[in-house]
Amino acid sequence: MAKLVVVIVGPTCSGKTNLSLELAEIINGEIISADSRQIYKYLDIGSAKPNKNQLEKIKHWFVDYLYPDETYSAGRFEKEAEEIIENIFSRSKIPIVVGGSGLYIKALIDGIADPGDIDLEIRNNLKRELETLGRDHLYDKLKKLDPITAETMGSQNYKRVIRALEVLLSTGKSIREFHNSLPLKDKFNFIQFGLMLERQILYSNINTRVDAMIENGLIEEAKKILNMGYSKNLNSLNTIGYKEIIEYIDGGISLEKAIELIKRNTRRYAKRQITWFKADKRINWIDVQKKEALEEIFKSLREKNLI
Repeated sequence: MAKLVVVIVGPTCSGKTNLSLELAEIINGEIISADSRQIYKYLDIGSAKPNKNQLEKIKHWFVDYLYPDETYSAGRFEKEAEEIIENIFSRSKIPIVVGGSGLYIKALIDGIADPGDIDLEIRNNLKRELETLGRDHLYDKLKKLDPITAETMGSQNYKRVIRALEVLLSTGKSIREFHNSLPLKDKFNFIQFGLMLERQILYSNINTRVDAMIENGLIEEAKKILNMGYSKNLNSLNTIGYKEIIEYIDGGISLEKAIELIKRNTRRYAKRQITWFKADKRINWIDVQKKEALEEIFKSLREKNLI
């Protein structure tokens, strides 16, 4: 039987951190973070990283892994996470992959598709359109040509938008077709659990978290990162929470407006995460509003003779 890897997914503010910590403690697990922002050093408050006590209590991988000016990819995550999973198994522990970065998780479970050579003229044309017409233009273009893929990302994820467009225009196929054509891996036995809760409660959680981030020093954290010499144009800082606060620091918007935008953009991001994960029919959905949410996971694992 393939080795068991537990995967916990869901939108931001759905309770992944606390539930995964409880689970890891009970089943002797270690956590592999599949979060494209928690991977960066110094981005602590704005990425809602587990606190120091939580990180010390349960071993976490891919938290504080890179400096803000380093680049990372889903393909690299796939390779390195597989190595870490083997490391965890070698010590008789259970890997628990936790996060909301759907592309990282899909890469680990299904692999990364290679659509072959991309037409360089198409790529260069898209880059010129980005410079002259902006991100919203490219996003609108993707929505017209491939609306289902566009639903899983926002205009601010311009690198993914450009990637989706260049694959589509070069091959005539949606990037989803390449992802879905991959053979399933049989090296590990991945069992996925998705955390769900009512939309109103999710949005309330988002508002509460954003207010707490401001109160806990998000503005000071952003200033500190910039004062260390990191450019505000880095991909790591062009993310929800940091980009709005940096715009406030630059005098472009008021603090009240920045907070409003963070909440709005986080809600939109959560919607995209839900759309992405709902498309994967292998995910077992758990209502985290129920007190028995953790027991439901144990029940599912026991029914499959996995624990």
